Amino acid sequence: MNAPVFIPAFAIILIAVAVGLLNNEMLVRVAKAIFYFSLSDFGWLYQLLAFAALAITAFIFFSKAGKIRLGGEDAKPAFSLPSTFAMALTGGIATGVVTYSVNEPIIYLGNVYGEIANQSFQPGSAEAAIFALARSFHNWSFIPYAMYSVVGLMIAYMHYNRKQQFSIASTLVPLFGERAMQPSVRAVINVISVLAIALGLASSLGAGLALISSGMEAQYGVQSNPTTWLILTVVIAAVFISSALSGLRRGIQFLSAINAYVFYGLVVVLLLIGPVNYVLSLSTTSFGYWLNNFFTWSFDTKEHGGEALVTWWTMYDWSIWIAYAPLMGLFLARISYGRTLREFLIINWILPSAFGMVWFAIWGGSAIKWQLDGTLDLVAIITENGAVAGLWGFLQNLPLAALFVPLIIFTLIISFATAADSMSSTIASICTRDITADEEAPKSQKLIWGLSISAIAYVMVAFGGGAQGVDGIKFLAAAGGFTVLFLFILIVASATREFALGRGRPLNADEVSPASIQDTALIVAHD
Repeated sequence: MNAPVFIPAFAIILIAVAVGLLNNEMLVRVAKAIFYFSLSDFGWLYQLLAFAALAITAFIFFSKAGKIRLGGEDAKPAFSLPSTFAMALTGGIATGVVTYSVNEPIIYLGNVYGEIANQSFQPGSAEAAIFALARSFHNWSFIPYAMYSVVGLMIAYMHYNRKQQFSIASTLVPLFGERAMQPSVRAVINVISVLAIALGLASSLGAGLALISSGMEAQYGVQSNPTTWLILTVVIAAVFISSALSGLRRGIQFLSAINAYVFYGLVVVLLLIGPVNYVLSLSTTSFGYWLNNFFTWSFDTKEHGGEALVTWWTMYDWSIWIAYAPLMGLFLARISYGRTLREFLIINWILPSAFGMVWFAIWGGSAIKWQLDGTLDLVAIITENGAVAGLWGFLQNLPLAALFVPLIIFTLIISFATAADSMSSTIASICTRDITADEEAPKSQKLIWGLSISAIAYVMVAFGGGAQGVDGIKFLAAAGGFTVLFLFILIVASATREFALGRGRPLNADEVSPASIQDTALIVAHD
């Protein structure tokens, strides 16, 4: 056990669970205060940081640094490209694209919580439909996946090519040299990262619980209450903890394959039975609308779009992606040995972003069409039952709804289990001393963190729902993102220092001697 990391991180999580059980109002109140403080007062910083992550990711992709192979020129990938993409995709999105592919565009379209109050068009109009899908593209594509990618790329490069320890702290060596690898510095960075991902993962599980229970209520009449949520928590926890205990190659690789094929199948099925012409037309127009407004949206701190849209949606999204980024980066680094940096970014940045846009175009576009033509009143369903309820009204309108609803419930469980498997395993790795990228963390660590994350998620969803039904979960996620915000700034700056401000292409591990690695904090090739 890496005691300087495990003890403070676990103690804080344990205290949060205890406070949530004894005085949940206090926990929600504290999390809410952090939510408004971080996303309102630091909204400008989130936006600048998100764009900076996108910029350095794009620079690495298009520059000659993209040719660098992780592990050296002779390194061979440990996993096939489809398997690597499946693990990267499903390990990172959790239940997000399933949860919000219908709900988020409809909430914008109907101005349910005041999201388009600052816009010139009316709710339910054709322009509102274009805006709804375009804004979803913005929140679920290239910017958020750049956040994951830049951290994962830096961890992998520093470990495989610069021969640094497999840790988040190694990403800061280009900025601070070997001082970044001092035990005290590594411990602080790891504690911050563990807290961020534990809170972020708990919020994702909480959102999944709220969504699944609302689906069971809509389809089967099972009431959403603390008992239902507890049963669901136990089931989901059992799946992802069992998978985590079985190891990377047997656990998450198997779950991610199932999850990915279900995602691919759902895209194809809905494309066949949905309003295809409308989806293609709306998504094309929305894509252009997104490009036209990209820079305005990327730097808007709520003065243009308003608090309901920018703070509660885009800023919240950035905070949870940032919360996940350090540990997601460790996971992506583990599965990316032997890839060039450009291949790494294709797998972890380009393809997931494209998949997200296709998914939202098909699911969100179909939902918008049926809302506008009167087939369904998803706005009313969400208004009456909470921000995650629209998905089930949408599914019940599909042919063979009796088949689709349980399939989506299964997908949600597997989706979260896949993400929780990767994250709990990575947390356990951070809390284990001197572990390498190809080693498994102790099973006891995986079990402890799996149970802890499940406990705090249950507490927040059962007692902190709020107006949207998931308010407490959003507060918790924002707290996680703010915890790691300033660490993320340093990682982006370090990537910029290493790849954009160097004199040329950074060297591969097999192009330099061990002595030269020790003699310099920044290794560059001369033109």
